[in-house]
Amino acid sequence: MTLRVKGKIWRYPGVGGWHFFTMGKRISSRIKALMKGQLRGFGSIRVKARIGKTEWSTSIFPTKEGMYVLPVKAGVRRNEGIDDGDMVVVRVELP
Repeated sequence: MTLRVKGKIWRYPGVGGWHFFTMGKRISSRIKALMKGQLRGFGSIRVKARIGKTEWSTSIFPTKEGMYVLPVKAGVRRNEGIDDGDMVVVRVELP
């Protein structure tokens, strides 16, 4: 199953400068229901993600608030010319 989600890239304020994309509550609930029983460590789910023309394999991770976050690598941000606060459309392919 492939989902398309629109939202903002944000930078984690801690060490390392990791950037993320947060799936909304509705989409996260849908993912959780679809993937029940297939979750990996820490509740993560392996996915293929795509922003623009850049596609990569990664995992999405649940937050305490019940939403999933997608880490967005520096190479992806560089290839697509995106940074903290930019609005993007992410395509996420679930197994």
